[in-house]
Amino acid sequence: MTEDVLIGVEGRVGRIALNRPKAIHALNLPMCQAMIDALLAWRDDAAIEAVVIDHSEGRGFCAGGDIRMLAESGAKDGREARAFFHTEYRLNHLLFTYAKPVVAFMDGITMGGGVGISQPAKYRVATEHTRFAMPETGIGLFPDVGGGWYLPRLEGRVGAFLALTGARLDGAECLALGLATHYLPSANLAEAKERIAQHPDRIGGILGELSVTAPPAAITGQIDKINRLFASDRYEDILAALEKDGGEWAQKELGALRTKSPQTCKVALRQLREGAAMPDFAAEMRQEYAIGSRVVAMHDFLEGVRALIVDKDNSPKWDPSTPEAVTDEWIDAIFAPLPPGEAWTPLT
Repeated sequence: MTEDVLIGVEGRVGRIALNRPKAIHALNLPMCQAMIDALLAWRDDAAIEAVVIDHSEGRGFCAGGDIRMLAESGAKDGREARAFFHTEYRLNHLLFTYAKPVVAFMDGITMGGGVGISQPAKYRVATEHTRFAMPETGIGLFPDVGGGWYLPRLEGRVGAFLALTGARLDGAECLALGLATHYLPSANLAEAKERIAQHPDRIGGILGELSVTAPPAAITGQIDKINRLFASDRYEDILAALEKDGGEWAQKELGALRTKSPQTCKVALRQLREGAAMPDFAAEMRQEYAIGSRVVAMHDFLEGVRALIVDKDNSPKWDPSTPEAVTDEWIDAIFAPLPPGEAWTPLT
């Protein structure tokens, strides 16, 4: 067991509360394993009718995975990083296929690994504090934990826009895009959890009663621009479209993309294109594990973590430094299936 996640039972509900407030509840391997163990135990327990996932305290639900550990491992043999990804993706898949209803409370920062444990839930609750993003292109990683499944299934080209820019969404925007199923004021969360514990057969009704009308979702006013300017699956085309447009919004997004890893942006576009056609979530996880096991040991991830997280100079030196230098062959090698003995497998 680990103190980084609090696991218990309240009424007829299994409760998982992330408990690393100083790290904004970023996931590590023991946390993922503890959640898997609890979910497996509750799966066949008739006394547990639903599962609630939230956080114990602090300003975020879950800021992602343990990035420093991944980079330190990637700089060596990558074994620890691969073990983390393998377990984390098994947790993601277990939640995605879980037979009992899961409620995720995305109150506060919900990024990366936090997206991976909230998006599989049947009920996804956003609040006025929600800040949702997949910011991986900024550190040379890629939108994993199922990003290749969820993002291309959003309206139009919004998924590609989010994957490339790492744009942050508020709770109202999450609701408008379907990333959240309900919008509750944070003041109502304690009552919601209390009532769900007593009446897990009425989750939808309880959340509906405690919901309020969300504020206007700013991103809905940009969807036409996103669909037009992010229309291509070719990264160079998107950059050219933004340059040609010349408008204030386009220039702002172009500036954001200029800070991202060209390699990662190309990986993300291909990941979303192929993810849209995946036969099931397990196939998506298998591919993301192959990508992750390679990218975690590559220059851009190690450099991105150095620049944004370790040294904090915010000046990563990407290599290749231009989109044109990231060849199709380069990306093909990242996406190649792993040998059978090394490939990701779901829990049996």
